[in-house]
Amino acid sequence: MATREAEWSALLIAAMEGDGRAYARFLGLVTPVLRGIVRARGRVLGPEAQEDVVQEVLIAIHTKRHTWDRTAPLLPWLYAVTRHKVVDAFRRRGGAVHLPIEDFSEALEAEAEGDVMAARDSAVLIGRLDARSAQIVQAVSLDGLSTAEVGAQLKMSEGAVRVALHRAIRRMADIAKGLER
Repeated sequence: MATREAEWSALLIAAMEGDGRAYARFLGLVTPVLRGIVRARGRVLGPEAQEDVVQEVLIAIHTKRHTWDRTAPLLPWLYAVTRHKVVDAFRRRGGAVHLPIEDFSEALEAEAEGDVMAARDSAVLIGRLDARSAQIVQAVSLDGLSTAEVGAQLKMSEGAVRVALHRAIRRMADIAKGLER
C-alpha cells in the first residue's frame, strides 16, 4: 500500500506540473481501483450507472486535483472523492443510502462533545428549578425512574409527580427561551 501511495502521489504531482505521460499513467493505475470501489459501494446501481459514477469520479479528480494537499496521503483523498460520487448517484436515484458505519467512526466519536454540552445545559436549567422540581426532573428524565417510583420516594401520588414534572419541564423551556429569568 505504501508503494502504491508513493507511486500514485509522485505521478499526480508530476501531472500537476504538466507531465501528460505521468497523468495518463496515474489515471491508468487508479481507474481499476476506483471502479472496484464504485462497484462495491454501488452494487444496486447496475453496471451502466456504476460506470457513469466512475467517469464522474475521474472528472472530479481532474477538476479538483489542485485541492489535494501534496503533503497529505493521496489514497484517502481519492477514496473520499469516490465515496461522495457514489452517494451523489444514490441521491439522484432516490431512496436510502447505506454506507458502512466504519467510514464515519471518527465523525461519530466527535459528536460526543455535543452530549457533554447538552448535559451541562440541562444541569444549568435544572439548577434554576426549586429543589423538589429539580429532584423530579433528575429522577424521571435523567435517571430513568418511573413516576410511580419517584412518587413513592417523595411521598407523592403518581399523578402529582406527572403534573410536577410537566410544570418543571415547561419552566425549563421558558428559562431556555429567555422568557423567565
